[in-house]
Amino acid sequence: MKVLVTGVSGQLGYDVCKELTKRNIEHLGTASKDLDIVDKAAVEALMREFQPDAVIHCAAYTKVDLAEDEQEKCWAVNVDGTRNVAAACRELGVKMVYISTDYVFPGTGEKFYEPTDPVGPVNTYGRSKLAGELVVQSLLEQYFIVRISWVFGKNGNNFVKTMLRLAETRTELNVVSDQIGSPTYTADLAPLLCDMVQTEKYGVYHVTNEGTCSWAEFAKAIFELEGKQVTVHPIPTSEYPTRAVRPLNSRMSKEQLQERGFVCLPRWHNALKRYLKEITENA
Repeated sequence: MKVLVTGVSGQLGYDVCKELTKRNIEHLGTASKDLDIVDKAAVEALMREFQPDAVIHCAAYTKVDLAEDEQEKCWAVNVDGTRNVAAACRELGVKMVYISTDYVFPGTGEKFYEPTDPVGPVNTYGRSKLAGELVVQSLLEQYFIVRISWVFGKNGNNFVKTMLRLAETRTELNVVSDQIGSPTYTADLAPLLCDMVQTEKYGVYHVTNEGTCSWAEFAKAIFELEGKQVTVHPIPTSEYPTRAVRPLNSRMSKEQLQERGFVCLPRWHNALKRYLKEITENA
């Protein structure tokens, strides 16, 4: 099997390539400097040259707040770029994994969203990722749409690294406590994506580490595990305004994942513990 991985310079693309290497699966990882996915001809040329059996499409515009001011750029990458990759997959008969997000949902209530629940993104980033999903579904039959949330990994910036950086100079922090979701460790997610792409169990999936928490609870766990003396003050979203509206409820049901024979990821606290060990050892 040959796999093309876009977005290799990001947290997830990096770990996907690492996992494919571990499994001795031939692959090619591309970053934006190697392949501009917005350039249709470039995507087609690379796909024809490499002739993959599958594409794991991790490349995306993910700056949620900046997207409100860079809507065209966000749309170009997340929608037009995804269309170019999906169209090339269609032409060559290649299966595709599209990485999506909890932000496709409105984030209301407290129930766990099912993959089939009505969508309704509340910000530009979420709307662009949903449009990407619809593009994939309109062009392909051999696709996996994988919605993830609250991502953290070794290769890139994330909430965990931000909290650790702030802990160097602060002893108290205000952290939002009414946004609830599930952290997702890319080193846990990558093996599942590699398993998935070797099947024909196509469809829409939710994949996160097990368990839910608020950002404040997540921050407290980070400081406790690292032995940092930082007091976390839980605050409502209304006291921490951001450029982009954030969904309050990012809970996503993984029942379909289990029903289709895939193994759920470990609990988020366990994942966080292993991640902190990974970044400490590689510091």
